[in-house]
Amino acid sequence: MAYQGLIEKYREFLPVSDKTPVITLLEGNTPLIPAPRISRLIEGNPQIFLKYEGLNPTASFKDRGMTMAVSKAVEEGSRAVMCASTGNTSASAAAYAARAGIDAIVLIPKGAIALGKLAQALMHGAKVVAVDGNFDDALRLVKEITSKYPITLVNSLNPYRIEGQKSGAFEICEQLGGSPDFQAMPVGNAGNITAYWKGYQEFREAGKIVRLPEMLGFQAEGAAPIVRGEVVEKPETIATAIRIGNPASWRQAELARDESGGLIDFVSDVEILEAYQLLASGEGVFVEPASAAGVAGLIKVARTGMFKETDKIVCILTGHGLKDPDRAINSSVEPPVVAATVEAVVKEIGY
Repeated sequence: MAYQGLIEKYREFLPVSDKTPVITLLEGNTPLIPAPRISRLIEGNPQIFLKYEGLNPTASFKDRGMTMAVSKAVEEGSRAVMCASTGNTSASAAAYAARAGIDAIVLIPKGAIALGKLAQALMHGAKVVAVDGNFDDALRLVKEITSKYPITLVNSLNPYRIEGQKSGAFEICEQLGGSPDFQAMPVGNAGNITAYWKGYQEFREAGKIVRLPEMLGFQAEGAAPIVRGEVVEKPETIATAIRIGNPASWRQAELARDESGGLIDFVSDVEILEAYQLLASGEGVFVEPASAAGVAGLIKVARTGMFKETDKIVCILTGHGLKDPDRAINSSVEPPVVAATVEAVVKEIGY
């Protein structure tokens, strides 16, 4: 049977019934790509794999949670969903709401959303409102509005989001033939590290894997409240998807870290951009900057002698590079202009 989306594939692990109208864009089923060049660069030479979530329908991991959140919202009779977003959540909520035929309302931080993501939300017909504040201000407003009006909140505070996102862990185990030794990923609002840990635990309880990975989460240095142990009032980083100073799933992320024996650390913007360019030019995988935080973090912590050659490490690449085209252009050298002759082109390329 053709793939029908993650709800149908993992129905036994999800809180759905025959009465749940499945709203799907055939999300999930993303590739796990070996990364041999990065493996050779990381101390200990572990086996590195890239879970490329940028190949979901709206080009980010958010679709895994949104298929569940919107399906359950429709089941419960909701006619509108609402979220605060630095970009990817807004694109996903808007797409799945359009698929369901209901309204999507999005609050974004003024001037702090990548153009690729804003374009998606607008094209899918969402009602987009820019808030004169940061993501945390927008989320506070969404929580208050959805508590007073018949609108369903679809940020990761919605438990169905976590249920859908945990499917990524199921896929990794099936693709690897078991669980990885370590999983590395960006941490912003912290719902994703929470979800993956839940997925690994449930797969072990079901007897599908025998051990659990160590969870390695990485925040941006200028937006690292979990690492610093305090809310960051004005988070700053070029990685807009993780520019969050007060994560909604803060405590759950700490539990994932502690229960798995892993860690949550931060990486600088310089380290993120180096990993961003390494992924694109070294492995042929184009991601948005926040997605590179996990790889940047691996390179950083590997210097402590943490990994060995037999280790299998999965890096979650959360969103596609075309989400933030401006960053890609600004991080690249402008193409030279030459005369329209064979001689001029050959000279320029050094042949």
